[in-house]
Amino acid sequence: MERFIRIIDKSNLWVGHSFAWTILILTFGTAYEVFVRYLLRAPTTWAFDMSYMMYGALFLMAGAYTLSRNGHVRADFVYRLWPPRVQAAVDLVLYLVFLLPASLALVYSGWTFARRSWQQWEVSIYSPAGMPIYPMKTLIPIAGLLLALQGIAEICRCILCLRDGKWPLRLHDVEELETAILHEREAMRARGELVQ
Repeated sequence: MERFIRIIDKSNLWVGHSFAWTILILTFGTAYEVFVRYLLRAPTTWAFDMSYMMYGALFLMAGAYTLSRNGHVRADFVYRLWPPRVQAAVDLVLYLVFLLPASLALVYSGWTFARRSWQQWEVSIYSPAGMPIYPMKTLIPIAGLLLALQGIAEICRCILCLRDGKWPLRLHDVEELETAILHEREAMRARGELVQ
């Protein structure tokens, strides 16, 4: 079970890091548009489409990555006070009742949208450049599938926590500043450098 969790976590790590590059593309594209629009007085026809497509791709594909890092927003002012087994039981119910059905619905409906879009070679009706949007609609079922797989990995994680009484370790590639400061304070306290 832990091997399955690692495989899904690593897959979503790769997808998350790959789609993080859209931020760079979005930044350069927007900066270019601002430059040519206001300094050269020659706006592009593609910049607006590019910006919402890049942001949409990032938003869709970062969901499973964020879930794998336990990074989604939750009301953890109560949650973090519970013992790990209670946290795991609540998470397990929420994943089964909400996350899995929603992500499978995203796969099902997204597949329909993507299939129709590819059949029509759909382009944006709001764009003077006629940007193709069928590749973007293809990301909808893919994102749903990745989210469902990560949801199954999280369910496995909850089962392990219910069995062992502690959460299995997660892959970490980034850490929030608050968490890093807390870890540093704990290390200083352990070394006797911090007295409270």
